[in-house]
Amino acid sequence: MSLDTTRDFIPVRIAVLTVSDSRTPEDDRSGDTLAARLEDAGHELAARAMLHDERTEIAAQLREWCADPAIDVVLSTGGTGLTGRDVTVEAHRDVYEKEIDAFGTLFTHISIAKIGTSAVQSRATAGVANGTYLFALPGSPGACRDAWDEILLFQLDYRHRPCNFVEILPRLTEKQRRK
Repeated sequence: MSLDTTRDFIPVRIAVLTVSDSRTPEDDRSGDTLAARLEDAGHELAARAMLHDERTEIAAQLREWCADPAIDVVLSTGGTGLTGRDVTVEAHRDVYEKEIDAFGTLFTHISIAKIGTSAVQSRATAGVANGTYLFALPGSPGACRDAWDEILLFQLDYRHRPCNFVEILPRLTEKQRRK
C-alpha cells in the first residue's frame, strides 16, 4: 500500500445514515464520528439522516441516495448485529446490485485484533447500487473509527495504490450506459 503523491486528491460526496431505535441526533456519536472523519479527510458530507430499525425505510433511504447524483458513497451505522431489530444488513442487500464481499471479511479481521472473538457478531457489509458505494457499519463509535481509519480512508482516496474505490467510481454504471 502506498500513497501516490503524483495524483491529485479527489473528494467524494458521502451520506451518513444512523440506524437506531434509541439514539437521537443529539447523542449520535457514531454518525458524528463518521461525519468528522470524512470531512477531516477532505470529503464532503452530502447528506445525513437517522432512521429507526425498519427494513423498508432503510432500503428506501438507501435507494433515494443512490438515485441522487450528488451522492457517491453511503455510510450507514447501526443495525448490523444479531438481534431481531437489527435489519440494516438485510435492507442493504435489498438494494445492492453487487456485494463487496471482502469488505466484511477485512472488517472482521481488523475487529478481531480489537475485540477478539466478539468480532464474530458483526455483520458489516458493503455493496454497489446505481453507481453508489454502500457500507453498513456497526453502531459503535469504535467500529466506525476502525472501518474508516483502516479501510475507508484508504479506499476512498484516489491516491491510494495499487487500487481504490474512487478510480473505478465512474465505471460502476458501465453496463447501464451500454444499453
